[in-house]
Amino acid sequence: MKICVILGTRPEIIKMSPIIRECQKRRFDYFILHTNQHYSENLDEIFFEELELPKPKYNLKVGSGTHAEETGRMLIGIEMVLTKEKPDIVLAEGDTNTVLAGALAAAKLHIKVGHVEAGLRSYFREMPEEINRILTDHCSDFLFAPTKKAKEILLGEDIPKNKIFVTGNTVVDAVYQNLKLAEKRSKILEKLNIEKEKYFLITAHRPENVDKKERLKGILKSLDLVYKKFNLPIIYPIHPRTQKMIKKFNLGIPNEIKLIEPIGFLDFLQLEVNAKLVLTDSGGVQEETCILKIPCVTLRDNTERPETIEVGSNVLAGTNSQKILKYTSKMLNRKRNWKNPFGGGKSGKKIIEILTKLIKK
Repeated sequence: MKICVILGTRPEIIKMSPIIRECQKRRFDYFILHTNQHYSENLDEIFFEELELPKPKYNLKVGSGTHAEETGRMLIGIEMVLTKEKPDIVLAEGDTNTVLAGALAAAKLHIKVGHVEAGLRSYFREMPEEINRILTDHCSDFLFAPTKKAKEILLGEDIPKNKIFVTGNTVVDAVYQNLKLAEKRSKILEKLNIEKEKYFLITAHRPENVDKKERLKGILKSLDLVYKKFNLPIIYPIHPRTQKMIKKFNLGIPNEIKLIEPIGFLDFLQLEVNAKLVLTDSGGVQEETCILKIPCVTLRDNTERPETIEVGSNVLAGTNSQKILKYTSKMLNRKRNWKNPFGGGKSGKKIIEILTKLIKK
């Protein structure tokens, strides 16, 4: 069995790392195709090094552009590689343009497609990721759903039951595999001069938030309110896109926010696990905080991770500053005794074992 692992962004590198490690361990015939959708060294290359993963065999260096430009360039590049390599299956994770391009290119070449983290839905069609998820799920041969809820969603969309496998989420594997490494290697707390559980952490980068002035303004104002009430540092590894939009909209950044450059996964994991609370618009961070037992306030009106809301690790606050302050106070008083709904950290192994049984050359 020859496997092509397609990825293009930091979350994909993190979440595919357990599958790559499992392929290495079993000495499988596999290769990594990187579209390079994230093209800054801080946002990309450092992740392969930190996670001790092999460098991609192919790097398309697509970079940024409109959705059509990105996806079109990816389709052309991926098709060329797949035609040359002739893998038995393409594995892609998540909901980016990389995932959609990989699934489409493979399906049209009659190569099997495995979608890791299948069945997630926000039911918000303005989010480009939602379109990518739906289309990828419907052209995949193997759908690796992280939870039973995700499986039910897929069944509700008439996807055949024999294509769906509940495997847990590979993010659990990645967190467990790298937590000790982060504790040993990361010096981010010392570097930022902060103490455990005496700071807040924020990430905000989604276009539906940062490309809309009022929503971005609401998020920044809420951070000012949160600081004034709790008097704790707020650490913000700021995405280049967010920085650009703050400048474009001529918005002020509260002095209390400690802006830092984008950081590697180990540093970020160390910041997450030691934070008092995390505010985010990232899907992956909602999962990670749930696993790490850190309260999360999500700066969105919807989520494709409803399991985090149900177990009580997370709450949807939108971008209204008063609402964010209210839910921050609420989550700080919540007991951290929720159950992790995303599996026990063996998802990568489960996925590879399923493929070994079902794909025979």
